[in-house]
Amino acid sequence: MNPRWRSFGSALRQEFGCRVHKITLDAGFTCPNRDGSLGRDGCLYCNERGSGSGASRQGLSLAAQLEAGKVRVMRRTGAARFIAYFQAFTNTYAPVERLRALYGEALAVPGVVGLAIGTRPDCIDDEKLALLTELARRHLVWVEYGLQSASDATLVRIGRGHDFACFADAVDATRGRGIRICVHLILGLPGEGRAEMNATAEAVARMPIDGVKLHLLYVIRGTRLEKMLQAGAYRPLEQAQYAGLVCDTLERLPPHIVIQRLTGDPHPAELIAPLWAMDKAGTLARIGAEMERRDSWQGKYAHAAPCRRPPPSAR
Repeated sequence: MNPRWRSFGSALRQEFGCRVHKITLDAGFTCPNRDGSLGRDGCLYCNERGSGSGASRQGLSLAAQLEAGKVRVMRRTGAARFIAYFQAFTNTYAPVERLRALYGEALAVPGVVGLAIGTRPDCIDDEKLALLTELARRHLVWVEYGLQSASDATLVRIGRGHDFACFADAVDATRGRGIRICVHLILGLPGEGRAEMNATAEAVARMPIDGVKLHLLYVIRGTRLEKMLQAGAYRPLEQAQYAGLVCDTLERLPPHIVIQRLTGDPHPAELIAPLWAMDKAGTLARIGAEMERRDSWQGKYAHAAPCRRPPPSAR
């Protein structure tokens, strides 16, 4: 635990009185940016795996994935309570009857105390939110909306398929239901500098959200970003640059927001660049050292009152 920001692990321990660990799941979903509804190539940085493990294609049920994950996590961390993390692709992109069955299967596994559901802000509606509201009365439920940037120009550039207003609408529809809201942001997106990334942090800081995940933009095989890298049209961040940008973001997020992640975990066989992305411990150490060097903390520059829209500079 680092006292300079509010970590997810410490927040869960405070809530449950013990260590709670996420177990990632692949439920066999797809994405409107891949099935032809919006596009077929996905976002600039996403390949056909969609951050998934391929477990669904191998015929592994959610219960089997969770049981195997429990064994691994208990050996490594000793955690005895778990959050079922629906990670691969868009995990609300199905009829509500299928969602009810899948979420129910995960929650029925012994030791599972809640759900984390990764999705897009354009793949949620009142019927799905009603289901999540029902589940949230008895379990911890996080919905993780992929935003990546508050800049509409950036969202077009990376082929995201929605704008900031869509995200704001999803947050408005989700708030007040007992569902906790986490936002995914990516640092180092093409065309963005420090000013744009700080504007995104400031925009998100004004939203009624509960958590943030920060990701380094790394290049993996089979993506359009790989082609940009090969053509010299994209240059990844250096490790020190990334650490500084994370600190900038933390300084702008209010202290009540839970920081669920400070960097991503690329699949070793897929990573093209930067190779330092595999050095998670080193990256976290650099972030901690930079916060200490600045004598800074989460929320140091978070003074704005909540609002629904980003400032004009972030649009």
